[in-house]
Amino acid sequence: MGLTARDMSDMGRLAQLAMNPKNRASREEIYLAVASLYRIQGPELNNRERDLTREILRRLTRDVEMAVRIALAERLADDVTAPADLILLLVDDAIDVARPLILRSPLLTERDILRLVANAGAAHQEAVAERPGIGVPVTDALVQCQVDSVLVTLARNATAKISESAYRALVDRSRSIPGLQEPLLKRADLPVELAHRMSMWVSDALKTYIQVNYKIAPDKIAAALSEATDTLQRSAGTLMDLPGDSAQKLIDKLAVSGQIKAGFLMRVLSQGQIDLFELGFARLLEVDLCRFRQLFYDGGVRVVALSCRAGGIDKAAFPTVFNLSRQARRKTERLGLAQINEAEQVFGGFTRPTALVELRSLASQ
Repeated sequence: MGLTARDMSDMGRLAQLAMNPKNRASREEIYLAVASLYRIQGPELNNRERDLTREILRRLTRDVEMAVRIALAERLADDVTAPADLILLLVDDAIDVARPLILRSPLLTERDILRLVANAGAAHQEAVAERPGIGVPVTDALVQCQVDSVLVTLARNATAKISESAYRALVDRSRSIPGLQEPLLKRADLPVELAHRMSMWVSDALKTYIQVNYKIAPDKIAAALSEATDTLQRSAGTLMDLPGDSAQKLIDKLAVSGQIKAGFLMRVLSQGQIDLFELGFARLLEVDLCRFRQLFYDGGVRVVALSCRAGGIDKAAFPTVFNLSRQARRKTERLGLAQINEAEQVFGGFTRPTALVELRSLASQ
């Protein structure tokens, strides 16, 4: 059943008024009248009547004050009987108009929201990221947006359901987006192993938060340490033939269980496991492996001393680290009195935190 003859007559007059540029002063009244009629009669309109109504609203939108459109959106945001296409029309409006509908309208389907994420700008995507109860298809789409503010808003939405793959992407992005780190770590469903992975680059305060709030189950720690011990003892107590991929996996497991320390580095270096030494040292210092190797072997005594100071290796062990690492990489560089004095100046002039800051500064150049 469509509009009555009287309703159609009223609609026709409203359409004529809307198309008449001389009636600009009354367009807000016409806009609200048409929207109200659409809201009430929407389910009974045929396709032609719907098209006419939407066209009137589209034409008027350009001339109607933002405050009027916002008021209409606020009125419709919680209305379960409003025509869905009227909601979609307003959702495509400016973000101040669209926001209450994006956040609250129960008439927006997942398909509608995915279309919005794909076609709208960052402001609309950010509102979607804030919408309560969004599911995995929507959060996966939001993560693909690669917009910092959208990702941070999503991480702060405690009701959003996030897949493990999306979490991995968010954790990776948190390396370069500091504002993403705390919201991620304070989510109740962030996987424990990803939280510990973040400890490689977050602040000391957040590292403490991870240690307190993301405890690994004792059986997992025991299993990780057992596997690491078995690997270290393989091949008559050495790992000379350990493939690079296996070495990386071992370092990853040891990092999760907090076992990469100065003692571990000295042990594998003394066993000739230079790959494990370099992987572990770079992980401990939170420096890119390639950049660490470049600095460590080409930066001279000062960089090696800074690395040892930052990694907690004692000054007395510095000559051993320097000489064994050079021997393993077939470097001819040797320590003399001048080099030892230079290293002592580093150990005396830097604390462990300041040495780490200096080293990371060099790595970033």
